[in-house]
Amino acid sequence: MDDTRQQRERMVERQLAARGVRDHYTLQAMRAVPREEFVAPELREFAYEDSPLPIEGGQTISQPYIVGLMIAEAQLRPGECVLEIGAGSGYAAAVMGAIVAEVYAIERRPELASLARERFQRLGYDNIQLRVGDGTQGWPEAAPFDAILAAAGGPEVPDSLLRQLAPGGRLVMPVGSTRDQQRLVLVTRTGNDRFVRKELGDVRFVPLIGEHGWRDDAPVTMAESTAPLHARAGEPARTIPGLIRAAAEPLPDFDDPAFGRLFDRFAHARVVLLGEASHGTSEFYRARDAITRRLVEAHGFDIVAVEADWPDAASIDRYVRHTATGAPREPAFQRFPTWMWRNVEVERFVTWLRTFNQARAHDERAGFYGLDLYSLNTSIRAVIDYLDGVDPEAARIARLRYGCLTPWSKEPAQYGHMALTAGYALCERPVTDMLRSLLDRRLEYSRADGERYFDAAQNARLVRDAEAYYRAMYYRSADSWNLRDTHMFETLQHLLEAGGKGSRAVVWAHNSHIGDARHTEMGQQRDELNIGQLCREHYGDQAALIGFGTHSGTVAAAHNWDEDMQVMQVRPSLPGSYERLYHEAGVERCLTDLRPRQHPDLRDRLTPAQLERFIGVIYRPETERWSHYTDAQLPRQFDAYVWFDRTRAVTPLTHEHGSGMPDTWPFGL
Repeated sequence: MDDTRQQRERMVERQLAARGVRDHYTLQAMRAVPREEFVAPELREFAYEDSPLPIEGGQTISQPYIVGLMIAEAQLRPGECVLEIGAGSGYAAAVMGAIVAEVYAIERRPELASLARERFQRLGYDNIQLRVGDGTQGWPEAAPFDAILAAAGGPEVPDSLLRQLAPGGRLVMPVGSTRDQQRLVLVTRTGNDRFVRKELGDVRFVPLIGEHGWRDDAPVTMAESTAPLHARAGEPARTIPGLIRAAAEPLPDFDDPAFGRLFDRFAHARVVLLGEASHGTSEFYRARDAITRRLVEAHGFDIVAVEADWPDAASIDRYVRHTATGAPREPAFQRFPTWMWRNVEVERFVTWLRTFNQARAHDERAGFYGLDLYSLNTSIRAVIDYLDGVDPEAARIARLRYGCLTPWSKEPAQYGHMALTAGYALCERPVTDMLRSLLDRRLEYSRADGERYFDAAQNARLVRDAEAYYRAMYYRSADSWNLRDTHMFETLQHLLEAGGKGSRAVVWAHNSHIGDARHTEMGQQRDELNIGQLCREHYGDQAALIGFGTHSGTVAAAHNWDEDMQVMQVRPSLPGSYERLYHEAGVERCLTDLRPRQHPDLRDRLTPAQLERFIGVIYRPETERWSHYTDAQLPRQFDAYVWFDRTRAVTPLTHEHGSGMPDTWPFGL
């Protein structure tokens, strides 16, 4: 089964069947129609996401669930004749065409109609007729219709469409008193002038323009055309900002000791995970700095584990724990995105941690460690360098075993492509054997220098897991994601085990890693887990998950992978998102405790899934809704939420910033 067929099957099972769409004809049709053919090439990777997508003319292709819900409620059957109002990309018409005998579709915009016709012809949908016109008037000469579906919202159901329904015919469309907020209704014709109406839930569609709809004198905004389309349970969202305002605990300045003290409520935990809504926001780094200082200084936390490569973070660790013996082979954090850890905000924390450790015994010093697995080449080098010093014969064997990966060490993704093409994992056994050899001689090697042995063993684990990760990249994206986060979790476990029973850790990583994936679209729709979920499953109440968010400001990011960093404007958060609710609460910066029994009314109101923004090292404002938002259940995802209404970009380190630092300081090199 090819990848797109797998994605369609997953879409049908998780986005439709799991939400109550049971109609056999609808599910089979949506399994058959390739949604990726109805979106722009640059958005095909998002074709099976649980969201609407932009199409030409400032319009959207509806969320798959909405398409399936409307068709299922219309109870389309083979042999029937159907009218669609608002053909758009043509996707819904194609799905209907896979069920019924004839589809008549009307589209107001000529450019969309032309593109839809081309798709129908290319894909072989020859039972669909399409014309440009006013959909509110219907298609009288083709009537009566067994069903009519409208993909735009009007102030009421036009009589012109009701008259074109056959006896027993069904009409499904959004109706509302405003252009951007509607209820989805099902109207069934039970007699000549008798109709039965059923409401199906809150939706948000583009307005129905025409003689019997809205006037075409107010443009549709992006927020209107891209708002979440599935119904939300509960009371109107307008009262939620008031509940947020009541629960919000204002945050003082970062340098005020009271900032860190606010987080003493989580000091009992074995692991405290601190998130970020982007990799390039100063306030997120400074808040994590203040919280971590408090946990280390007042509560004995001794591990700071970050979403960074192990060898690079090891350079920082040697510096902050005063174990550096000279400049590293290569400066740390030179791989894209350099600004993520080479910035003034991290420098400030690292300098503090080195000063804090200076007066403490060696075994009482807090360390700085990397959890990630992208450092394949550097980690191979580290294992061989270690063995050169303690066991030259083992080093010779390591060179032979790792030689398998040498051709791809600088471009490891090419190894994954080769393994897929060859049909087997060429290097899996050698890297596993190398790790096993190191572990088998643990006692012998660690007697000489236990810390150096631990570092080498972790690098060997990283090489093994990276080999599997780069192979998985060419299968399902969930597989590579899960391998990466499992590696990060297992690395955290190794650190805690090495530190002993009293060891405790603070983790710095993106919200997408530290928020419990089971309560986001990641886990519910894409089979992805993360370190936050694994920590909760393993440590229970001894894991505290703290998310971060913002409404607007600036961020350090790139438009594409491996491009230069830019300071970009963060677009104001979208309506229908958690970020917009917090912005509407009018609190500039605050902490919200989301644990059970803290604010039950707020938790209940925030629990129905809403949009949440995720910006990584790549930021694409032009496709922000589809590139950076996903559904989540905030109170279940996090134990607490830290909010900054307006934020600014991190300050990357330059040689000027690092001047005067010793050679062992990685950022100054």
